[in-house]
Amino acid sequence: LYEITAEGYGDTDAVSVHGRILSLEEKNQRRALIAQIQQKGFEQVMEEIAYTWFNRFSALRFMEVNGYLPTRIRVFTDEENHFKPQIMTEAINLEMDGLDMQKVFAFKNANDDDGLFKYLLITQCNALFSILPGMFQKIADYTELLFPDNLLREGSVVEQMVSMIPEEDWTDQVQIIGWLYQYYNTEPKDKVFANLKKNIKISKENIPAATQLFTPDWIVRYMVENSLGRLWIEGHPNDELKARWKYYLDEAEQEEEVQKQLEEIRKEYVALKPEDIRCIDPCMGSGHILVYMFDVLVQIYESYGYSAREAVSSIVEHNIWGLDIDERAAQLAYFSVMMKARNYDKSFFSRKLQPHVCAIVESNDIQINPLFGNISYLTQTEIGKAKEIVSNLVEAFHNAKEYGSIINIKPYNWELLRHCLVHYNENGISNLDFQGEEEIYSKIRDLIKCAEILTKKYDVLVTNPPYMGSGGMGGVLSKYVKSNYPDAKLDLSTVFMEKLIDMSKNVGIVSMINIPVWMFLSSYERMREKLLLSTTFINMLHLGRGVFGSDFGTTAFVLRKNFIHAYVGVYRKLFKKQGAVDSVENKEQAFLSGYGMYNTKQNDFFRIPGQPIAYWTSEEFKNCFKNGSIVEVAQARLGMATANNDRFLRLWFEVNINKIGFSLTSRKEAIKSKCKWFPYNKGGEYRKWYGNRDYVVNWENDGCEIRNFKDEKTGRIRSHNYNLDFIFQKGITWTFLSSSKFSARVFEEGFLCDAVGCGLYTDGSLINYLEALLCSSVTDYILNVLNPSISYQPGNIGAIPLCIDSIRRPEIERLAEENILISREDWDSFETSWG
Repeated sequence: LYEITAEGYGDTDAVSVHGRILSLEEKNQRRALIAQIQQKGFEQVMEEIAYTWFNRFSALRFMEVNGYLPTRIRVFTDEENHFKPQIMTEAINLEMDGLDMQKVFAFKNANDDDGLFKYLLITQCNALFSILPGMFQKIADYTELLFPDNLLREGSVVEQMVSMIPEEDWTDQVQIIGWLYQYYNTEPKDKVFANLKKNIKISKENIPAATQLFTPDWIVRYMVENSLGRLWIEGHPNDELKARWKYYLDEAEQEEEVQKQLEEIRKEYVALKPEDIRCIDPCMGSGHILVYMFDVLVQIYESYGYSAREAVSSIVEHNIWGLDIDERAAQLAYFSVMMKARNYDKSFFSRKLQPHVCAIVESNDIQINPLFGNISYLTQTEIGKAKEIVSNLVEAFHNAKEYGSIINIKPYNWELLRHCLVHYNENGISNLDFQGEEEIYSKIRDLIKCAEILTKKYDVLVTNPPYMGSGGMGGVLSKYVKSNYPDAKLDLSTVFMEKLIDMSKNVGIVSMINIPVWMFLSSYERMREKLLLSTTFINMLHLGRGVFGSDFGTTAFVLRKNFIHAYVGVYRKLFKKQGAVDSVENKEQAFLSGYGMYNTKQNDFFRIPGQPIAYWTSEEFKNCFKNGSIVEVAQARLGMATANNDRFLRLWFEVNINKIGFSLTSRKEAIKSKCKWFPYNKGGEYRKWYGNRDYVVNWENDGCEIRNFKDEKTGRIRSHNYNLDFIFQKGITWTFLSSSKFSARVFEEGFLCDAVGCGLYTDGSLINYLEALLCSSVTDYILNVLNPSISYQPGNIGAIPLCIDSIRRPEIERLAEENILISREDWDSFETSWG
């Protein structure tokens, strides 16, 4: 319509398009739209405008159903909820700021229903700016140019919103806003994950769609009640109030010394008044957690003597903060908080209060040199200091949309900055002395707002963080995370664990839901140790798979930022079988029924190698690790990464058998043999004792080709982890990744090992004894504690407790040998075996 496409836009100052003369307003809007496209790109601008209108329509529908529109006139339906906009039938009787009745009559006389509906909707949105500026920004700009056409026809987005979603669903604020947001992100999310399979990393524009999941309501309630609720109840005991919190977990019985430490902490809680409690969700999404915080805070205020109406303004002003990387999510969260306030206080909109919620902003396009002229009420030193702070903020928020709330900001003199950003000095002379400075000042104000929120310390921090493994991170984000969060760098959700603890006050309470890998994997061992020595886990829900559909598993927990050595935490295991997928409703019922309850001392985790959060283990189990482990008599090694298995591996029957070097005992023998191919342990299916001997690897001339396999672009060697000191030795291998159970198999001299077919090397006389242990049900149980995932890492195998029973050893080794022979006979009975 305006000759603007992804390919181009013609003359920026065009006075006509397709032979149609543009109005002055249209020319200005078209010019502004092109400027945005030049800055951000066509696709990004179209996406931003689309979600802006989607958010506005959702907000208008919510407000009309709940009777929150100031005019009390419905914009999409009539009073019987039919798709017959009341705003159209009442157009000539409307009283609305900015409404030009001459335009209304003009549309009426021309029988232009679509034009009238567009005009009335835009006027309604602009009128709402005064009470909801975070959702209804003024629309006299390029977004008006791209207002959706034909909204009154059957099948339009508005008609579907009315007909497909029952009216009563719009009264459940938390659910409807959250699900609409997740629905909107479905297609972008599918596209991101399809690209990941092609090794296309997640760009900053796609981080929100790729990483955000709507949290089930009962888990939000668990997290908020056991953090915010607990903080208040421990300082202000109130059984009646606590009884309202269905998901609150009482504390386990504690030793006397622990109880004394808790009493000291609670003295700080006693001193808190409701208005003193600072709460934040730094990954707020559409505001689900914030609005339940609001509900609980209202209850706390009421228990302290306030009315709900009196509490609302104080909560908005003093209690709740929120951040998100995504502008559209921030709009919805802002709207959710404002609607929650309006729900409790019918006069809230007239109070002109705005919540402390915002999107993370970037400073990439800010030029700071021209800022701050002569400001008579500040000294040159103060102005110089302000410039330095702004310079630091601009640097810190460069590429901020990559990082979100994990940005680390130093606290500065924010009051001084605000003084410098006053637009007129005391003589009435504007400090804005060149064109475009107003926009820069506005962006700086946004930076300061975000920075202030990030540098505060909070009493209560609750979030569902973004989920993104390091493999999906773009280069900028990956570098930042490795540099600033080295112990948690493997996933954004674990990075946020560290960030929230850093943002917490001493004895503040943090609650999160995230993936459980940090509880067990050796790659998080340093992070676990730091957590267990600096915080106290109050309670935890180990949820398994199924909370977010067929997911990767989840855990929700509550911890306090202080360390009590012998504290007994309450742990709930809400799944019956590792890896099984249960519905989120089943998990809620399991929680409410008291299923899977364990009380465990935090210091007991240090009794197991690697400090896994193995809360369900017995005293007898922990004692197993007193007498030594496999690592003291054997070395577990991760196998080789060829970097191109299609090039370097073959099934043994695909090559000339005379070129395969079987049973060679050393690298020298292998070189001397002139063979190209050698037996290769590559994991494989679940099989104990012996077998899975399918592959051979090209290790010709001591692996010359593999060891010099380079990346064509960078020239770097791609293959690695050859374990040259161990190749061709006999040992035990296992399948690194297994969705069933752990299985170990012996191998004789002559083998090399793959990254997914690791090797355990030891004195030959011990191999059968260790094989017996690794093939036992005891090992299954132990590994399910050390690492209850589908990957069995060398460190897990080395940590298995070992007791060499000299009396029973001969019998154990005889039985192991017998099992190996039976398994070998079975394996060799198939023609696919080289035996």
